[in-house]
Amino acid sequence: MHVAVGALLGAVVGELMLGRQLGRRALGWGALFGLLPDLDALPCLLMNEAWDLRIHHGLTHSILITLLLGWLLAKPLAKRWKKDKVAPRQAGLFVATVWASHVLVEVFTLRGVRIFDPFWGLPVSTGNLSVLDPVFAIPLLVAVIMAFFVKPKEWKKGKGRRSAWWCLGISSFYIGLSFWAQYAVGKGVTADLARRGVAASQRMESPTPFNILLWRVMVERPGEIWIGYRSITDSPELPVRWVVLPKGEQAMAKFKDEWEPKVVREFSKGWWIAREAPGGLWLADLRYAEGRTWDERGMAIRPGLAWTFNAAADSNRLHQKTPEARDAAEMLRRMARRVGGEVEALDPVPAGNKPTRLIGNPGNLQEYLEKQP
Repeated sequence: MHVAVGALLGAVVGELMLGRQLGRRALGWGALFGLLPDLDALPCLLMNEAWDLRIHHGLTHSILITLLLGWLLAKPLAKRWKKDKVAPRQAGLFVATVWASHVLVEVFTLRGVRIFDPFWGLPVSTGNLSVLDPVFAIPLLVAVIMAFFVKPKEWKKGKGRRSAWWCLGISSFYIGLSFWAQYAVGKGVTADLARRGVAASQRMESPTPFNILLWRVMVERPGEIWIGYRSITDSPELPVRWVVLPKGEQAMAKFKDEWEPKVVREFSKGWWIAREAPGGLWLADLRYAEGRTWDERGMAIRPGLAWTFNAAADSNRLHQKTPEARDAAEMLRRMARRVGGEVEALDPVPAGNKPTRLIGNPGNLQEYLEKQP
């Protein structure tokens, strides 16, 4: 979740829980504790890429730390707010609730968080909300702005609480809608796979950035991953137009015992592809939306999150490959057309000898991919 959203959500929860006692200061304290779970990113700046993947969104987002901090900070904060008549129980519940609200929204995103650290290291994610979704964040921003217009003497009367509840309710309702949209899209994917007689090892549906109208769907089958797009406006009978990417298990097998590839496999929850590259591997996590470009040669896709692994390097053997800047505006325009049901906008039928290409691998300029109609 974007750090700004964590601060906004914390500020709104702070207003609702301690606004009567602390007044406008409740916004600041809520924003602070809404930001603190992401402080685990700071030590990651001093670590290599593999440790970053392993540690970030880990212990500071766990249930254990949430409860422990609520208990540890209860008395110190109550002492600080003694004049405001905040009891230790209130202070502890405030910290735990704000912290937990941040963690909960992270669970809704694609990356998820390891809420059971250190006892169980796999991230928990429902993948129903994009980290870049203004529809979720704007009501929270409105609530914070409205709170700044509440006069100091009116905080004790609960002035502004109703609007804060309404704004938080709108954001919560939007999350509920995202679950419904995910379910509706999933039904269409299930029907499509049934018509094809295809069994999936695992599958996922996640929203594209900025909305819950257009969803990116993936299916893992033995040795390959299928990627397609589906709008909530699509009829159940409309087939998904899949792009098929071989996983590259032979390339991964050459380095299966190396720690960095193991971390990528764990981090990606199995949604990885691997290709041979100079000195080692090119790895990509396909859960994150790929960039698509269109030209006279056809359509090319570039994974949004990829790394190079150099087995011969002494340290820092894993490096993230930042995709080159492409025409994002064109991608957004095509996404909008796809929401309206224009399948050809994102998934044109290959014409002649123009198959879809996979690009981004430094060891291979392009790789021709299979498409399922």
